[in-house]
Amino acid sequence: MANAEYRLENAWEPVDGDPCGRFVFTLINLSDASLSGFKLAYTSLTRIKDSEEPHCENATFLRRNANFHQYQPPAGLTLQPGDSWRFTVAPLWRPARHRTDGAKSAYLTLSDGRHVPVAVDDTLLSGRPAEPAPVLMPAGEAKQPFSLLPWPADAALEAGDIVPVALYPLEGASVEDRRAMQVVGGLYRRLFEIGQQPFALATVHEGQAIRFANDTGLGAEAYRLEFAEEITLTSGGPAGRQYALTALAQLLHGARTQPGTFKFPASGTISDQPRYGWRGCHLDVSRQFYPTADVIRLIDIMAWMRLNIFHWHLTDDEAWRLEIKAYPQLTTTGVLRGPDEPMLPQLGNGAEPVGGFYSQDDVRAIVAHAGALHVEVVPEIDIPGHSTATLAALPDLTDGQEAPDSYRSVQGFPNNALNPAIEETYTFLGKVFDEMVELFPSKLLHIGGDEVAANTWMASPLARKLMEDEGLDGTFGLQSHFMKRIQKMLAERGRQVAGWDEVSHGGGVDPEGTLLMAWQKPEVGVELAKLGYDVVMTPGQAYYLDMVQDEAFQEPGASWAGTVPPKHTYTYEAVGEFPEELKSRMRGVQACIWSEHFLNRDYFNHLVFPRLGAIAEAAWTPKDNKDWLRFAAIAPLMPKL
Repeated sequence: MANAEYRLENAWEPVDGDPCGRFVFTLINLSDASLSGFKLAYTSLTRIKDSEEPHCENATFLRRNANFHQYQPPAGLTLQPGDSWRFTVAPLWRPARHRTDGAKSAYLTLSDGRHVPVAVDDTLLSGRPAEPAPVLMPAGEAKQPFSLLPWPADAALEAGDIVPVALYPLEGASVEDRRAMQVVGGLYRRLFEIGQQPFALATVHEGQAIRFANDTGLGAEAYRLEFAEEITLTSGGPAGRQYALTALAQLLHGARTQPGTFKFPASGTISDQPRYGWRGCHLDVSRQFYPTADVIRLIDIMAWMRLNIFHWHLTDDEAWRLEIKAYPQLTTTGVLRGPDEPMLPQLGNGAEPVGGFYSQDDVRAIVAHAGALHVEVVPEIDIPGHSTATLAALPDLTDGQEAPDSYRSVQGFPNNALNPAIEETYTFLGKVFDEMVELFPSKLLHIGGDEVAANTWMASPLARKLMEDEGLDGTFGLQSHFMKRIQKMLAERGRQVAGWDEVSHGGGVDPEGTLLMAWQKPEVGVELAKLGYDVVMTPGQAYYLDMVQDEAFQEPGASWAGTVPPKHTYTYEAVGEFPEELKSRMRGVQACIWSEHFLNRDYFNHLVFPRLGAIAEAAWTPKDNKDWLRFAAIAPLMPKL
């Protein structure tokens, strides 16, 4: 895009009497030819209020579809090479608070119908002096000179002056123990390609031996390390053994790469087990597509931090990413976005059509890779809302009597929910579930259930008849009816429901065996537990890794849940509001990586790290063992995508 012949500058400025302000756009013609008779399209999460009369100066608003916006210049406008066209856009639904709140992509449609790319960068802020980028992390202080993240439940260690060349199994170690060393050694090599391998499988001069032992009295994920002339590794099961080996690899990595700060233990013990059974990381691959290699690397990073649940958000309004052989159109029509495609560009898409999906072979490879690292893959297809891509691929799942724009979703998509009154909806989902249960061994299948707009289906004659026949009350009564059928369908296939907290709305589903994720605000988790649901805490105010980390305009990310600096993520106590009698319902915690703002790898790494490590420590380490300055010292050693 650096050599694009057109560039779009975008800035946000305040407006008297309108707290949402306006955008100021400037299109510059960098080509050698004059430009006229064109239309300009851009994508932006800060959307124009097209429900009102747009107040656009020097431009005519043409249309909006969710984050897609299109305008045309005044009649007769011609831009000569080097000339520019300036126009303003208002009213907006909200002010732009951060530099990623403006245009994410743009393109021109020329008079002959061709689409050409337009370079665009982050939004500028008009009328205020530039603020320096914030410093998010302190230097840190390792009071105990050992690199371990997450920190163990109990550690009493003495530092040594010698760093072993490698750790190797004592003579007589089983083949399973040696294979476990190979697995963790391979994990280390993938994450640190030029790092010195921590393990050898044969005796090494100036190395240190590991004696393996089993203790059935330990939990499956628990382990004990005793440091002396040789290291004794005792575990309660394969997962605990892997976590112990990972801890040893981390200790060696820190001592080798930062010897002035970190040491390898000469003596002492680590007795360790996780605080929570659910230590999750979610990834939204619908808004942006992540190649299989990136998904595998994220799972590797999770394993390095002892996170054990990969929540894979495979479908949303923007795309359906999972190959379903019964419905091939889901991964043709349902993933393709472009100016002339059934689905218009969104969130960084431009002049060229973009797609991307995971074949079933890709899925099998990812699930197998995760399983070898004791990471469970929990797949999500987001229903009944967030289904724009599904309905574009399968238009027969709509009520043809319903007006095509009878409601707007939270994100601005029209009519984006599967209709509970259309029987073919359940036929479709049954076939999807049949293929998913073959691909994913997890007992949980996440069905979304979030952000169904309050007036959804109210203009559908079929839905209104179902309401009358079944005595259902409005949108959420219909949603509960739908979810109960889905719960029964999953039970018939040996699976249980996981979902977002809105699954409880309108009467919800049977709480027995159902796991819901509290995301909207922390107190929702307690409300769900009172209703009898098991809960994973993933509130946007602490654990959504797309949230900005500072109030400065230069800090990228979303801000609907406020500002989430790394220290807040680290110190937040998810179980803090739970009364004692409900704490057993709190299964654990989870990071959520929503991808609207992740247009490149640097933005991903800036926003996800070090906060993913902070959540990993919150999930594993007892509250009294957490130490913010220690974490800040160790976090820079963690791998990134």
